[in-house]
Amino acid sequence: MTTPELPTQYTPADVETQSYERWVSEGFFRADPGSSAEPYSIVLPPPNVTGVLHMGHALDHSIQDALTRRARMRGLAALWLPGMDHAGIATQNVVERKLGAEGLSRHDLGREAFVKKVWEWKEESGGAILGQMRKLGDSVDWSRERFTMDAGLSSAVQTIFKKLFDDGLIYRAERIINWCVRCHTALSDIEVEHSEDDGELVSIRYSDDIVVATTRAETMLGDTAVAVHPSDERYAHLVGTLVEVPLTGRMIPVVADEHVDPAFGTGAVKVTPAHDPNDFEIGRRHSLPSLTVMDERGIITAHGPFEGLDRFEARPAVVAALRAEGRIVNEKRPYVHSVGHCSRCKTVVEPRLSLQWFVNVSPLAKAAGDAVRDGRTRIHPPELAKRYFDWVDDMHDWCISRQLWWGHRIPVWYGPEGEVVCVGPGEVAPEGYVQDSDVLDTWFSSALWPFSTLGWPERTPELAKFYPTSVLVTGYDILFFWVARMMMFGLYAMDGEPPFRVVALHGMVRDQYGKKMSKSFGNVVDPLDWVERFGADATRFTLLRGANPGADVAVSEEWAAGSRNFCNKIWNATRFALMNGAVVGELPTDLTAADRWILSRLQSVITSVDTAFEEFEFAKASDQLYHFAWDEVCDWYLELAKIQISEGREGTRLVLGHVLDALLRLMHPLVPFVTEELWRAVTGGDSVVTAPWPQADPRYADPAAEAEITALQELVTEVRRFRSDQGLKPGQRVAARLGLSGTALAAQEPAVRSLLRLEEPGDGFSATARFSVGGVTIEIDTAGTIDVVAERKRLEKDLAVARKDGAQATGKLGNEQFMAKAPDDVVTKVRARAAQAEEDIARLEAQLAALPAG
Repeated sequence: MTTPELPTQYTPADVETQSYERWVSEGFFRADPGSSAEPYSIVLPPPNVTGVLHMGHALDHSIQDALTRRARMRGLAALWLPGMDHAGIATQNVVERKLGAEGLSRHDLGREAFVKKVWEWKEESGGAILGQMRKLGDSVDWSRERFTMDAGLSSAVQTIFKKLFDDGLIYRAERIINWCVRCHTALSDIEVEHSEDDGELVSIRYSDDIVVATTRAETMLGDTAVAVHPSDERYAHLVGTLVEVPLTGRMIPVVADEHVDPAFGTGAVKVTPAHDPNDFEIGRRHSLPSLTVMDERGIITAHGPFEGLDRFEARPAVVAALRAEGRIVNEKRPYVHSVGHCSRCKTVVEPRLSLQWFVNVSPLAKAAGDAVRDGRTRIHPPELAKRYFDWVDDMHDWCISRQLWWGHRIPVWYGPEGEVVCVGPGEVAPEGYVQDSDVLDTWFSSALWPFSTLGWPERTPELAKFYPTSVLVTGYDILFFWVARMMMFGLYAMDGEPPFRVVALHGMVRDQYGKKMSKSFGNVVDPLDWVERFGADATRFTLLRGANPGADVAVSEEWAAGSRNFCNKIWNATRFALMNGAVVGELPTDLTAADRWILSRLQSVITSVDTAFEEFEFAKASDQLYHFAWDEVCDWYLELAKIQISEGREGTRLVLGHVLDALLRLMHPLVPFVTEELWRAVTGGDSVVTAPWPQADPRYADPAAEAEITALQELVTEVRRFRSDQGLKPGQRVAARLGLSGTALAAQEPAVRSLLRLEEPGDGFSATARFSVGGVTIEIDTAGTIDVVAERKRLEKDLAVARKDGAQATGKLGNEQFMAKAPDDVVTKVRARAAQAEEDIARLEAQLAALPAG
């Protein structure tokens, strides 16, 4: 094979685009449902059609791609299925803003024309993130790309809605929901972002005996009761009596309810069932009326002086009126409390009683909990399973209707006499019936994603092959909002088969100081900027090297630059190896200790990387590969191989090629682009994408070789430290006598001399320094290179520090009180300090003894 010429420098931009397009065009990412191979499948959590790649996506996608690439190399039928979510509110807002710039609203167009406009925007501008995924290297099967509003998924939505409806698991009722007064729609919990905002806490006297506190004084216009705890003796005599709602003249009852915390505030709370979820439940328990006092725009509708005011105008007006009547007992400003905001427009969300469609989640949630408890689905890391159970074991019915025009329209039709009919795919409502105007929550269709994307409700070959999916990779922050919903619908639609075998949860991406990334903090990082500056591989490796299961990931530009340097190191090392004749072929049997050492170390790394992948410990896998590649292959074996090749050892060229071949395959799932270019150069193969995943071979495990080379490393490291301490330049040659005869390193003398730039001692050799390392005596003639007086002072200073440190550690270990109280890990650290100090003292004393008098 002709040795390929690699450019002198690795430039990601010259490699990434052309490699990716070749992978796609040659069909490397396509999954075959007819394959006899074991399936491995992941469905990509569908990004919003309005979205762009952010660091959270980059982490999520890097993990999924690493898993999929490894599975593909292991010979599995690997499917990573891509797609997008229609993102109801976000997409409608985008198109409405475009219309607003033209002086129009959606109502000017009408529903049909507006929806057509949204589809046009989607085709022209939506889905930018899909192109960005290519830049990151996502090995998804593009031939199977899906969209939550495409025909197949729309049919699946209609099918499951009717099934749930017919089974009595979908109903319509008035309940308290999250309401956005700007978007004019109900919101799911995940569409509400809470922040600690400055507000006011106002204490209002309802009677001589009852004072209540509220942050939303305007809602008192809708109070229908005051509640106290049943065991609160302060109010026992008032339960069942009536009090007057200030400013209204209405009389309301005092009720006893377990929900009230008698230790909070005065122990009495106002009850406004139409405007607070907890109050709504109290109202239901006590058959209280629900008075709605503001409309869907947040405008007060209660008859009186506040009618027509915006809620935030009404609040100070109500307080002023109460103050004028002498009803205000206390006012606390600012009062910091949690306030919900619409995630799309940032408007403060209003809890509001509204007629909506709901899913009765009780039996579905129980099934979702059982599937994890009985092991059909495993949550990783396992400690996060408790959070999952906390949610599914206490889940409230799910509001699934949205007052939007973009989305899956609810397939329910109403007759002229109030008849209600649910229409399934291929069915038609009776003539004269009118369809419900609401659409479904975006999360309703995405909850079907693991099976609707595979062709459900049809029993397709893809569904048979790839469901249940192998693993879901997602952030722990949506464990409830999305994961639980997919579990509920998957188990319900697929006869008790959960949608995935494993839920692998990762954390959030934070800056280098552990701070949440936020535009307001000014610390948001655009992953595409890193891809352009450092390369996709460096961006991915930075994220993966910090990805421990369930833990947040800190990143910085400095670490991204370090990852780029790592890619460059591998590039330069491979180029050096190829220039020195590295080839891939059958390994000979007459190998040197260095050859056997690197082969033995390779087997250990293959095993540890395999284990890390199986446990989703990407940080550990990345770290293992980083140190093996940089520390052992580049810093040690290449240097030893160079010496051996110069001695004519052809077997070393084969070992070098073998190790690089395996290393590049091991690294490929993490850094796909640079490994593709280098692996093809080393092996002449078509693509590392389809190359087999390395398997550990016990025949190459060689503890003796590892021990020998470890001893060589210790010797060389110590002598290099000595040379550095003496100010000797790395390339400066000095004469030395090595006492290797009769030791395990006897055969390594040529390598030791070459690595340390040590010449054979000539006539008149006189050692000016003498010391021992691991039983090997080293004598060096540094005449003219060492200031003996200065060196003795330096060593004596270091020795004093070591003795002091050793004395402190030994003193603690001899202190009975310390030993009795100190935790085990602290004691272990102190013992390690004592041992290190003892070793340092012996080394420094030997170096002092080796110095000539002076």
